[in-house]
Amino acid sequence: MDCRPGCAACCIIPSISTPIPGMPAGKPAYTRCVQLSPDNRCLLFGQPERPSVCLSFAPQQQWCGESNEEAFLRLESLERLTRP
Repeated sequence: MDCRPGCAACCIIPSISTPIPGMPAGKPAYTRCVQLSPDNRCLLFGQPERPSVCLSFAPQQQWCGESNEEAFLRLESLERLTRP
């Protein structure tokens, strides 16, 4: 499965506890990553600075669903389930 262009749910909904260029303390949940372009594309894609958590979170049907809206809902559920 490939990322759905313009979705970016995985770059907005989940918290990221490791540093991201421009976000040295990581990214809080429900916060847009500073490395997203205006059209919701990762500016770090393919770059060594991309956090390992981002590299390991591949698009999958169970998280992405059939639409951007479904991806947001599914990742919101995952974020709630994995909160410390």
